[in-house]
Amino acid sequence: MHDINFFFSGELNNFLHKSIRNKKIVYPLNRKASVKDIIESFGVPHTEVGRILVGENKVDFNFIPETSEKICIFPVAIPFDVKNPSLLRPEPLKHISFVVDVNVGKLAILLRLIGQDVLYSPMLSDREMAFFAHEEKRIVLTRDLGLLKRKQIIFGRYIKSAFPDEQLTEVIRCFGIKGPYNMFSRCLRCNSNLKKVKKEDILHRLKPKTKKYYNEFSICPECRRIYWQGSHCEKIKKRVEKIGIVKF
Repeated sequence: MHDINFFFSGELNNFLHKSIRNKKIVYPLNRKASVKDIIESFGVPHTEVGRILVGENKVDFNFIPETSEKICIFPVAIPFDVKNPSLLRPEPLKHISFVVDVNVGKLAILLRLIGQDVLYSPMLSDREMAFFAHEEKRIVLTRDLGLLKRKQIIFGRYIKSAFPDEQLTEVIRCFGIKGPYNMFSRCLRCNSNLKKVKKEDILHRLKPKTKKYYNEFSICPECRRIYWQGSHCEKIKKRVEKIGIVKF
């Protein structure tokens, strides 16, 4: 049996038990396991890992330690460029889109407000989220560490804050999402891209004050929900401006 010395860098220490944070961790190698499995046995999801060094050599998640070695684990570099291939993630994403867990459900709505493609339903199970992340090449956003350890999930992020506005800031910063943002372009209920609709075609669905004061409308082609930029839109714009989103 050999001992391996593990060193976790930076914010990865937040996932470790407090007794081993920022310390050399001696791991007894008494079984054949990939470095990914060993890393996650310490509580660190593979989605948070950006680089693995064995001595001076970079390795991927499939590397199997066999001798006494020094292994250093580094976090994903921020901003995380998911469109470029890396040793740990050789198949990059063509575009940024998300699948959001129920434990950060309000974040899903905020992301849709600024025009991001977000798959979200409070009914989605962990298995279904992993499936959609894999099949539709989506980034998983969650506060569930167990979900992020599923092997089907290649790109994901553990959301640190419990507050929706801070969560939105975190996601924008993490993935380097920049404006101009396509505000109010998606259905908040089902994520579909909204389509312009003539007022006369939906007149029978509008309330008297809406008929009187508004003339421009959009409709969701899937759930048929109607949208218009009323006074609530200005409140939303001011809210996201405080977060730092100013290029609409």
